Amino acid sequence: MVREEFDNMGEDMVIDGAGTEQKPSSEFPDGFNANYLKIYYGKLFPYADMHKWMSYGNDGKHPGCDQSYFGRREFSFTLDNDIYLRFQSFNNVAELENAIKEKCPFKIDIGPVYSVDPAKRHAYAQSGDNIFTPVERELIFDIDISDYDDVRFCCSGADVCSECWPLMTVAIKVIDTALRVVVVVSIVGFVMVKQEGKGNENSLKKVTFAGRSLHPFLGRSYAEVLKDFFEEKYILSQNLFSDEERYEKILEMIPDESTTSELRGKWLDNKRSRDDINVVRWGQLKHMLQSGKQKVQGIHRSVEEIVFSFTYPRLDLEVSKHMNHLLKAPFCVHPKTGRVCVPIDPKHCEEFDPSAVPTLSKLLEELNMGASGTGGEEELENTSLGKSIRYFRSSFLQPLLKSCKEASNSRF
Repeated sequence: MVREEFDNMGEDMVIDGAGTEQKPSSEFPDGFNANYLKIYYGKLFPYADMHKWMSYGNDGKHPGCDQSYFGRREFSFTLDNDIYLRFQSFNNVAELENAIKEKCPFKIDIGPVYSVDPAKRHAYAQSGDNIFTPVERELIFDIDISDYDDVRFCCSGADVCSECWPLMTVAIKVIDTALRVVVVVSIVGFVMVKQEGKGNENSLKKVTFAGRSLHPFLGRSYAEVLKDFFEEKYILSQNLFSDEERYEKILEMIPDESTTSELRGKWLDNKRSRDDINVVRWGQLKHMLQSGKQKVQGIHRSVEEIVFSFTYPRLDLEVSKHMNHLLKAPFCVHPKTGRVCVPIDPKHCEEFDPSAVPTLSKLLEELNMGASGTGGEEELENTSLGKSIRYFRSSFLQPLLKSCKEASNSRF
């Protein structure tokens, strides 16, 4: 049983951020622990699925199969004490599995496919031929919740709660739409509108729109996702207009002093209203900016600029542009919280709760309650991770492999 395996690993158990006290209802204390991780890698990590994904159909015997493909993919392991092992490569799933079980990495990252085996890069360098270069990599959009610290007032840094997590939900919806409707070469340009208008880092205003109307994709994002989220949820959850310091930052984004002075006067008056003060003041701001009475050029666009500045995805452009950046592997474990990195269904992203994802301690408890064994589908189905892996297979991996097969057949 898992309980016995865990006990046999030794009594010296260190749990990040936890003392000796344990929850009486839990056999496995919460948090990250290297001993937990060994059992997870031994019984639950989906090696075969990862290999199929990273092979992109090149793991068979068909005429178009590139047998060297998977072996040219870089894997990066972060071990205990922040020891980094870059440019790891493996010829097959067995080598990958053995290396992960042996080294027990606290973090697994995926790099690009190189022109040659990355583990042998030094040998190629000594030959005098500069042929070691990345040739393929997944299109990655990197978004950190900490990049929203200037527009969220419930959390900061890596912390996240139910009040600010919806910002990630909005980002998922916008990017998912972009991937479906925009030509690939234009995707990064469209979703990077915020970074293109950064300007003063001390100002909340990150976007300035020129022209009479938004680009159709940005207009669609605004109408279908951003506007309702900002007006119906975000101004309420973050109390953007009930706090003077917060609404002053919004007023600074309006390029007309007479308008901001009038709004400030209304809001300092503190007249009571039956409606929520955030809703009332946002309505007043919109009415003044969109009434057509102001003569300052472009002021009518300020409403859209405010909404975009607060809610539009904040991407790290460099990660999307360059091929040498690493991608955090799905199903690896966060080295502080012990939570497993699982895929999110963009069609139901509002239902996703980041605090409810499987943790190492929960998975070990589930294994302990289920049938004993050496790992495999039966044990996986007895855990909360099974649902995430089934989704990964049905919604991502199987369609991907079908597409790869069709592309291969079309060439021969």
